[in-house]
Amino acid sequence: MGGVCSTEKMAKAFAYESSDIDWCEDNYKYSEHVVEYFNTMSSFFFFIISPVMLYLLHPYAKERNLAIHLVWILMIFVGLFSAYFHMTLSFVGQMLDELSIMWVLAVGYSMWFPRKLFPSFIKDRTTFSKLVFTITVITSVSSFVKPTVNAYVLNCFGLHLLYTLAVEMRYCTDQKVLRLAKLSVALWVLAITCWISDRFSCSFWQQLNFCYLHGIWHILIVMAVAHATTLIAYLDANNEIPYSLPGLQYWPSDKWTIGLPHIVLKGTPKTRKQC
Repeated sequence: MGGVCSTEKMAKAFAYESSDIDWCEDNYKYSEHVVEYFNTMSSFFFFIISPVMLYLLHPYAKERNLAIHLVWILMIFVGLFSAYFHMTLSFVGQMLDELSIMWVLAVGYSMWFPRKLFPSFIKDRTTFSKLVFTITVITSVSSFVKPTVNAYVLNCFGLHLLYTLAVEMRYCTDQKVLRLAKLSVALWVLAITCWISDRFSCSFWQQLNFCYLHGIWHILIVMAVAHATTLIAYLDANNEIPYSLPGLQYWPSDKWTIGLPHIVLKGTPKTRKQC
């Protein structure tokens, strides 16, 4: 009997529209198999940007730590799970979507959080990464019991990363870096504005027959992450591998106003200090 109940609960968790969340876009408007068509399609923007960023940041990751690639590999899974969630609006889809975002933040946090800001009882990055990993695993398991845990952890990670970034930028005078920081914040603010408007002002947008702000959030947040991770990686490179003489450029052309930022290493292995 217990096995039958467990199977039924599992089936409910995977069922279409089993999630408590329903975004503003009209359901089944373009397909009887896809609940939120535009939100689903816009999730595939993750698959376009992530491989490009993996390629652009490879020289930095190769010199610093190849594990940094995990950030954009996990972003591919964010896109995959986001598409699945919006296609089905299932509880499992919601959990996978939220947990994948949390793991991206956790990996970025463990890789890039400045060593000088570590708590006094932590002496190296390996110990710090293990602590972050342990907290993330516990939170991931807990979220299936109480899904609201995800929101608190995501906000804590995100806000603390923003605070750390602000601290690191206090003494920066490089105009190219400052421009990247301003653009990262602007994209993030626009993305969050779209998310909040879609979530809490749905009736207003329905009157205007424009219920696609959550899909626009997907596009803006990928661009915001691309800019923010490059900025954080640049600051990290200055702290951890200063001999590489990191610089900023934009792809496909550094002369373009709009593009994907990435790090170029102007130094060579010969410039590395030998202890």
